[in-house]
This record gives sequence, structure tokens and C-alpha cells, in this order.
Amino acid sequence: MVSQYGNDKGASSRASSAPPLPGGALAPDGSLPGQIAKIGMLGLAAAVGLWAVFPLYAEGRWIGVATVVAVTALIFHVYLSKRTVPAKYLLPGTLLLVAFQVIPVLYTVGTSVTNYGDGHRGTKEQAIAGIEATSVSRTADSADYTLTVAARGDADTGDLVFLLTGPDGSAYAGTDEGLAPLRNATVEDSGKITEAGGYTILAPGEVNRRSGEVEEFAVPTGPGSGIRSSGLSTAYEGEAGRVYDAGCDCVTDTDSGQVFTADNERGGFYAEDGQRVSQGWKVGVGLDNFVRFLTDPTLGSSFLSILTWNLGFAAGTTALVFALGLAVALTLHTRHRLRGRTTYRLLVVLPYAMPSFAMFLLWRDMFNADYGLLNRLLGWDLDWFGDPWTARAAVLLVNLWLGFPYMFLVATGALQAIPRELVQAARIDGAGAWQAFRTVTFPLLMVAMLPILVATFAFNFNNFNAVWLTTEGGPFPTDNPMAGATDLLITYTYRLAFGEAGAQYGYAAAVSVFIFMIVTLISVVALRRSKSLEEVHN
Repeated sequence: MVSQYGNDKGASSRASSAPPLPGGALAPDGSLPGQIAKIGMLGLAAAVGLWAVFPLYAEGRWIGVATVVAVTALIFHVYLSKRTVPAKYLLPGTLLLVAFQVIPVLYTVGTSVTNYGDGHRGTKEQAIAGIEATSVSRTADSADYTLTVAARGDADTGDLVFLLTGPDGSAYAGTDEGLAPLRNATVEDSGKITEAGGYTILAPGEVNRRSGEVEEFAVPTGPGSGIRSSGLSTAYEGEAGRVYDAGCDCVTDTDSGQVFTADNERGGFYAEDGQRVSQGWKVGVGLDNFVRFLTDPTLGSSFLSILTWNLGFAAGTTALVFALGLAVALTLHTRHRLRGRTTYRLLVVLPYAMPSFAMFLLWRDMFNADYGLLNRLLGWDLDWFGDPWTARAAVLLVNLWLGFPYMFLVATGALQAIPRELVQAARIDGAGAWQAFRTVTFPLLMVAMLPILVATFAFNFNNFNAVWLTTEGGPFPTDNPMAGATDLLITYTYRLAFGEAGAQYGYAAAVSVFIFMIVTLISVVALRRSKSLEEVHN
């Protein structure tokens, strides 16, 4: 009886000590709720895998299919095996790190060696279809459609879509990739489509704002044919004026007889005189974007001054928010009785709780030379954004106001982690308040805060919103309207890559790689220097 009781007790003890799994699930001999949670998590992983794999399979992206299958199989192996307990905790974070950090970096590097951008977005086949569609003109037997202009996503910035109603009442969705039947659409007697799932119907005013795009937009419907708008409410299907010939790999203009031959290295069709058809396709260009960045005279004339200000802006912002945040934290960390300490802390954190996007716009108005609040309060008549140095001071002041509450929170936590006995011992040994802070508190504080300061520097080095939403990079010198006094490398790159020449994603990615290398180098050097502080902690 005693032996049986002892055996039962040992079995019960072993069952109750079954190793827990992530999400609260238990090992196979665990509780029923744990098993249900485990099954639910694995079922969710399988569902997400199926949701991702079918579109990839339909487009023939076999590398993507293999990746999804491999990741799903890895998840099942780790969470169904009894021998991979550490991996059960490491796998979720590792997958998120790869998805949100590694893959974007690799994609940026991959884009930097291509000509990807406006006019070079798709494949060669898509470029040919677009060339033929945009050259369509009406013929005697052209089919007419009732046109409803729509967009994918935002009405002002989304990709245009032609929602078309044929003479027989059939509805279609026309994109730059072709024509497809439109299901679940609400069609009025006039042929206008008032509702279509997945598309945003543009109001008349929105159509007028994008009328130029509507006139240039075309839907390819087959070799040598396409659909274009005729006004803003009708469209027609006609024949192309520029036709592609696979035999010569060229496009011929049927009106002028001019021939544009494909240049597969540059991704476009070029005539003998150098004239180019606007539509091209995405190709690899090697290091051309990097060479352009290093040799571009426009960029070279301004790069050094912009880099100098960029470093000064990031370092100055980091130093200012650290100094003010630490000063406030020390003030509120005092052991002396301070009435309303909690209220003060809430007021200090308030700027950090505000949406930075709105605050940048608000501060921009406060610095306005004519009606700005600062000039009115101080009785000044200062054009803050008209002079390079006052504009830089304004940007630093705005960033200080928005950034110091975060540093205050970090410093407060670090100060509370420092034993007060160390400071008291220093004071007993005869050290003054400043000497105790300099030799005891500050070194221990920096052990915890230096990585935060490095991260703050890296963030502000690419703080696009702080500059673009306040000064837009200005003021600009009269001899160079492309490089402003407050431009950071990121804002200058944005203006060059997405300015009048259209979007140049490949070039922008190449400059982003350069910026990434600069920030990485500075961060690595700073973190290595911080190792000397670890001796203080040890």
C-alpha cells in the first residue's frame, strides 16, 4: 500500500513538472487546455502558410513557395519535438528578426543594383504591353465602354483602375496589366459603377485632380490593342500606333516609321538617334547607382556640407536630449521631499505622448515669421526659416522638445537601479555632491545609457520627419535649389530620387546603403568604446 502510494506520488510529481511550452502549452502529458492552445497555434501557422503559398504558386515564385514550406515545416518540427526546448523560445523572435530586419535590408541591397523606378517597374513583357496600350488610337470599329475611374487604396495616390461597363452590361476592371471581369459590382442603368469590392471609386473632384494621369493611362487588351479614356466618363478600345516585333526585338511607330530597338542591358527601347520610349523594364545595372552617387557633380558639390550638418544634427540632438533629460531626472530623483513629484513627471512625459507628426507641423507654425507664436511672445521679427543658422536652431529645438522626455524616462530608470549606498559611501569619504556624481553616479549611469545614446544618434541621423515637416530642407541657396541648409542625407536623397525625374528606387536604395554603412560604422565604433565602461560596472 505504501509502495503503491509512493509510485503514484512519483508519477504525479513527474506529470506536474512537465516542461511548459511557449504560449502556455504543456508537453504531451500536460493539461488539456495546454494541448488545445498548442494545436491552435500550430493550426494558425499552417493556415498562414497556406494563405501565403497559394499566391506564390499561382505566380510561379518557386523560391517563395519553398521558403514558406520550409518555415512552416520548421515550426512544426520545433513545437512537436521534445528535444528542441530552447528553440521553442528562440524561434519566434528569430523569425520576426528575419522578416522585419534581414529581409528588408537584403531587399534594399538587391534593389540598389537595379534600375527599378518610374519607367522601369515591371518585366519586358509588361513594358511592351504598356507601350502598345498607351499608343492606342480610335478606329472605325472601336468598341465603347462606360468609364468609372477608381483606384487601389487611397483616392489621390493609389494606382489607377478603369472600371468599365460594356454595351452588353458586363463589368470589367482594367489595370496596367490587363483587363479582367469585375464581379460583385453595383452598376447603374447608365452603366456607371457605384461600388466595387477592393477598389475606391473616385469622386468627380478627385478625378479632375488626376485628370492628367487618366488621360495617359491605358489598359492593354492584346497584341496591338488597348483601352484608353475619352473624357472622364467614356473609354474606347483601339489599335496601337506603336507595335512590337519579336523578330527584330523592336518597336515600330506606324505613323512615322521610326524603329526603337531593345537594349536589354539598359532595359529600354532606343532609336538610332538616342531617343527612348518612356516605358522600360527592370534590369540589373551592377554598381552603376553607386558610381553615380560617388561621381554625380550635383551630389558631390553638396555632399560634404550636408554630411557635416547631418553629423552635427544627430550628435547635437543626442547631446541636448541627454543633457536635459538627465538634468530633469536628477531633479525629480532627489530624496528631499518634493510636493507634486508625480504631476511633474506626467507633465515632463507629455511631449513624448504627443504624435510627432502633428507636433512638427504645429512647431512649424509657431516659428512662422509673420504670425508665429514665438515671435509674438518674444516681440521679435525673426525669419526663423530664412537664415541657415536660425533654421538649424529651430530644428534642433523642436527635436529637443520631442526627444528629451524619452531620455528622462531612461535616465530615471537607470538612476533608480544605482544603489544609493555607493553615493552615500562616497560622501562619507569626503566627496562633494558634484564629485560623487562625476565619479560614482555618472559612470554607472553611462553603462546603461550608452547603448541608448548610440541608438538615439542612429535614429536622428535618418530623422526624415524632423526636417521635412518643419523646414523641408530649406533655406536653399540661389545657386543650388536642390540642397538646403537643413537637409539631411535622407531628405536630400529623397529630393534627388523622387524629384522631377520621377521615382528612382534603385538609386535611392544605393544611397540608403551608403547611409546604412555610415551609421553602422559610427555605431560599431561607439559600442566598442563603451566596453571600457563595463569595467566600472564589474
